[in-house]
Amino acid sequence: MKRRVNYDSVPLMAKSDTGFLTRSEKSSQFLGLGFLLLLGGMALAGPSGLLAWGENTALLKERKGQIAVLEAERDRLKNRVDLLDPRHADRDLSGELVRSKLNMLHPDEVVILLD
Repeated sequence: MKRRVNYDSVPLMAKSDTGFLTRSEKSSQFLGLGFLLLLGGMALAGPSGLLAWGENTALLKERKGQIAVLEAERDRLKNRVDLLDPRHADRDLSGELVRSKLNMLHPDEVVILLD
């Protein structure tokens, strides 16, 4: 003979003897729900949430463009520095800089001013 379980005698979770939730049970459920809603809101609209994802992607693309421009400028300046090394300076570049900065010319050169 099988023993029959009466489910009415098993106490249910979060249910008091009267069938209604007590104040502490309600407050703990309310706090749990509030915490879950806060986590969901942060996952959606937080600084690293779904809404910020597109903005961060666009910003990353912009920054990569800026990095490429700055690297090209750095390479150009590095080349000029290498050409002005005192041990083996490039004669054309050093002559150009002396003429532009000190306003010096060779006696056989002619200056033509453009408006």
